[in-house]
Amino acid sequence: MRTVVLLTISNIFMTFAWYGHLKHLDSPLWKMILVSWLIAGFEYIFQVPANRLGAESGWNGFQLKITQEAITIMVFVIFAILYLKEQPRWNHALAFLLILGAVALVFGPGNVSAKGQPGSETPQNPAHVVIPQADAKPAAAGD
Repeated sequence: MRTVVLLTISNIFMTFAWYGHLKHLDSPLWKMILVSWLIAGFEYIFQVPANRLGAESGWNGFQLKITQEAITIMVFVIFAILYLKEQPRWNHALAFLLILGAVALVFGPGNVSAKGQPGSETPQNPAHVVIPQADAKPAAAGD
C-alpha cells in the first residue's frame, strides 16, 4: 500500500511537470523547462522510495512499472479534466481499462514471490538454465 501511495504522489508531481505548462503556452519554453525540472525533482523524492519499498516487499520491476503506468493514467485523467478542462472520450476510457487489465495480469496467478506476497517469481531452476548433475555422464557424440 505504501508503494501505491508513494507512486501516486510521485505521479501528481510528474503530471504537473510534464503537462502543467500546457496552460501557459505564452511563457517562454526555457522557463517552462526550468519549472518542470524543479517540479520533477519532487517526483523523484517519492518515486525512488516507492520502487525500493515495492521491490523490498516482493514486487518485480514489471509489476512496479505497470502499476506506475496505471496510476499515471488515473492521475492524468483527473488532471486533464480539472486542470486542462479536457473531457475524455470513450476510446480514452477503453484504453484505460486495457491498462488496468495489464495490472491484473502482472499480479495474477503465478506471480507470487517466495515470501508469499505479490512479486517476482523466483523459480529454483528456470527452464532456460541447465544445472548439470554431479553424477550425470557427458552426452556421447551423436546422441
